[in-house]
Amino acid sequence: MSKVRVYEIAKKLNISTKEILDQLKEYGFDVHSHMSSLQDEEVKLIIDYYNQDKPKNQIIHEVNTTEKTEPPTELIIQQKEANFSKAPEVERRMPDLTHHKKSTKSKNKKKNKKAEKAEKAGNMGQQTNLGNDTMITEDDIKVIEIPASISVRDLADKMGIAAIEIIKCLMKKGKMATINQEIDFELASQVAEEFEVIVELEEEKDLLEEIFKEVEDKEEDLEARPPVVVVMGHVDHGKTSLLDAIRSTHVTSREAGGITQHIGASTVTLNGKKITFLDTPGHEAFTAMRMRGAQVTDIAILVVAADDGVMPQTIEAINHARAAGVEIIVAVNKMDKPGANPDRVKQELADQGLLVEDWGGDTICVPVSALKGEGLDTLLEMILLVAEMNDYKSNPNCKARGTIVEAQLDKGRGPVATVLVQRGTLKVGDPVVAGTAYGRIRAMVDDKGRQVKKAGPSTPVEILGLSEVPVAGDMFYVANSDKQARQAAEKVKAQGRLQILGQSQQKVSLDDLFNQIQEGQVKDLNIIVKADVQGSVEAVKQSLERLSNEEVRIRIIHGAVGAITESDLMLASASGAIIIGFNVRPDAATKAIADREEIDIRLYRVIYNAIEDIKAAMKGMLDPEFVEKVTGHIEIRQTFKVSGVGTVGGGYVLDGKVARHSGIRIVRDGIVVYEGKLASLKRFKDDVKEVNTGYECGVMFERFNDIKEGDIAEAFIMEEVPR
Repeated sequence: MSKVRVYEIAKKLNISTKEILDQLKEYGFDVHSHMSSLQDEEVKLIIDYYNQDKPKNQIIHEVNTTEKTEPPTELIIQQKEANFSKAPEVERRMPDLTHHKKSTKSKNKKKNKKAEKAEKAGNMGQQTNLGNDTMITEDDIKVIEIPASISVRDLADKMGIAAIEIIKCLMKKGKMATINQEIDFELASQVAEEFEVIVELEEEKDLLEEIFKEVEDKEEDLEARPPVVVVMGHVDHGKTSLLDAIRSTHVTSREAGGITQHIGASTVTLNGKKITFLDTPGHEAFTAMRMRGAQVTDIAILVVAADDGVMPQTIEAINHARAAGVEIIVAVNKMDKPGANPDRVKQELADQGLLVEDWGGDTICVPVSALKGEGLDTLLEMILLVAEMNDYKSNPNCKARGTIVEAQLDKGRGPVATVLVQRGTLKVGDPVVAGTAYGRIRAMVDDKGRQVKKAGPSTPVEILGLSEVPVAGDMFYVANSDKQARQAAEKVKAQGRLQILGQSQQKVSLDDLFNQIQEGQVKDLNIIVKADVQGSVEAVKQSLERLSNEEVRIRIIHGAVGAITESDLMLASASGAIIIGFNVRPDAATKAIADREEIDIRLYRVIYNAIEDIKAAMKGMLDPEFVEKVTGHIEIRQTFKVSGVGTVGGGYVLDGKVARHSGIRIVRDGIVVYEGKLASLKRFKDDVKEVNTGYECGVMFERFNDIKEGDIAEAFIMEEVPR
């Protein structure tokens, strides 16, 4: 049954709230204040009472001559008799409104003069028509919404009165309060009643959602912005040299006295158009920023040395850039060297799926020499061309948001952060929140070392005024006020920064793959393949990609030879990928990170098993009865050759415990070189069942003698896990 509050029905009928309350009490209704709720029949009773066929003035005349009348809805009153036991004792008649009017008048000393005139005219002080449809209402009740806790200042602002009046009112109630003191909702509503203001509890908004929510911009609000470029590639291929050469050519000596301040990002200008370069140390940092939800860059410059060609880190950089969905431009560096062979570089790039334009592909390839400054203008022109084709735009006329590129604690200036504005315009004085850091921007410095007042989209600036050093890769947002920024940062701290800001990417595991496919959460299953030899990588990639179907497409986003590394985990976390390893193992630190980031790592020795597992997961039938549990690790510190027996390893148990019946695998530089069983486990000359952490032992392996110092023997058992 719907409920209406007393003040709402009073407002609707243009009747004094007090009059309605008195009338309801006369009928025996249990009402306490203007906030009391009325049920349907109670509302109908009051409406019938005041909306009889007779004109209002006639009703008042009859009341003033003390004519007794029966309430028009006797039937309803009879139905409600249980609610007002006084009904038989009370003479059911219209109340003497003249007397009520006088008592109301005596209480209300600050009555409006026009309302008094209306009262004399017999209009009961309800409404007076002043012409031009303007109505003055004596009991025009103001309704405001306030939160569960509010400061005296904010309450005064909402009520439209001086804060000192509220402080006086609180003092009368025995509460001493300052202008900035918070009071609870109950006390605030008592104070508001004194000033004939009704307060309602406002709907609590999610503060973080309000600040962090994504906003769709209208097409007409968007304006062109400079492209944001990151330089990646293999170590020693000239990433830093290339950036330095671009800066020295295009940052003129006139600016800031020829001193370029390094702030982790820089802007260069060509033909009046700007390009922003981010100085990330490598693809790991680039992906780490993506892992925290920051999609920062538009274009990746892949630097490849003309005399060295495509190297393992080059391949990683390609795969990281592809996973991020950014445009790739290849800069073939060191063209001045005698051994430069750009055609070999192009061939190796083609092997990685990057076919350059010269060979009929669509990847832009520019030969450059950072040392001699050759080809730099052409490279910048190509960046501007790609930017023009992709039409990068942003809305500069809104609250700013962007990414923390880097941050540190400066002895003289306090927490300093380099930020890249991605949307809106950041201004000095803006209250910002970045993760658990917050504050009002005291000063901004551009990449040339100049103080600036504002920064638009794709502009890197250094900001001062934060409460603490934020984390590189976190997003920053402009709040409505200092208070809101502080509250948001405290809420982020309370709930956990990673939980709120870092989990933008859907976590995928084979165990739950089928459910996620059914819910429509997974369209692409990203997989990273690591193996002991290149042949295995290619075989796995081809086999798995064939499993794609209408519901889910399998994408191998990275495949390489070697152990599973932290860089692989970063890529997996940022891309929501599963890692599949063949004859390779992650070390203890990498495994710990994988567990913390909830990255699914699957280790196999047979390709067929991996294919079957993913097939079964896609069909929702993955149901392994046993799971491997690593129990401990032995480091081989010495080896002894015993004639007629074989090679014995003198080992030390690094962690856990190793049992005689455990399965065992030997890992050398991240590669599994043996998997089998222990032939013997000894402490000194005695055979033992198990050896614990911190003890030395002698070990032999079944049908394997090629053990070397530094090998790690990993003990494991197969444990049944109920699903």
